Amino acid sequence: MSGVMKDSESNATGEFAESLREWGPEAVDRPTLSLADAEAWCRRLARAHYENFSLVSCLLPRGLRQHFFNVYAYCRWADDLADEISDRARSLELLGWWRDELAACYNGQSRHPVFVALSQTIAECSIPAEPFADLISAFEQDQRVFAYDTFEQLRDYCCRSANPVGRLVLHVCGEFSDENAAWSDSICTGLQLANFWQDVARDYDMGRIYLPREDCERFGYTREQLESRLTNESFVELMRFEVGRARELLTAGLPLVERLPGRLQVDIDLFARGGLKILDRIEQTGYRVWEHRPVVTKRDAAGLLVGSLCRRLWRGVGGRSRR
Repeated sequence: MSGVMKDSESNATGEFAESLREWGPEAVDRPTLSLADAEAWCRRLARAHYENFSLVSCLLPRGLRQHFFNVYAYCRWADDLADEISDRARSLELLGWWRDELAACYNGQSRHPVFVALSQTIAECSIPAEPFADLISAFEQDQRVFAYDTFEQLRDYCCRSANPVGRLVLHVCGEFSDENAAWSDSICTGLQLANFWQDVARDYDMGRIYLPREDCERFGYTREQLESRLTNESFVELMRFEVGRARELLTAGLPLVERLPGRLQVDIDLFARGGLKILDRIEQTGYRVWEHRPVVTKRDAAGLLVGSLCRRLWRGVGGRSRR
């Protein structure tokens, strides 16, 4: 047992290594936390790892905030098991353990503090296991697949790595329906694609290529040119196409905003508009993402927030005037 623990510790990086020693599958005498303690644990984790959580949580109805902390903590741990473990085989083992913990949670046997807290969210919000399991499936795929031949393959990955997050939000907010889920999926896939096109160079440095091979071939961008990080006419046209496809998906999901109540409109509007702003920045660089990573500045973020609040106010005024 001690040998396994030592290997696990050496394969994990940063602060997560300490958490894994304390709460991972080989932890000795792991305590069982009360619901209150587990919820506090999830709040600390969310606030420590997501710098914008304080702002986002302030925009949420008070009664939903803890649920969002719990869901975020689940996603954070699953993501860290995929990205913070240096050995892919070990990462797959730990993701399998996380899947077992999820199953135990749905069987009323929560052990890890994330699942102790999450069990309350699952019960109160009637959340099925599928979106949680889909995220694990996507993180497992990250350990095996590093490039995509077709856009449909990439979209399938987004359906499990991005779309479940939007569906979880809808369940927590009590707004899940097939129509709302379809709009949410469009926003989430579009946002993930925007992040991929923003991070073409960064992902390549990590051994990942999200530009589908079929799209590269369509625009005459060869593998040799990609490996040379060449920005030429073919690459610009390829990126113009990919940015346009992501923009269509984000825009197609915007009707979801008006279907949601109150302050939730601002949150979802911010996510969608943030993705569109990333695409704007890519266009403004001339699609030269090999040389420069386009970023959304703090000034951009402030403008997006003001715009979302103004649109929320205008919808409220318009709704009252129609009555």
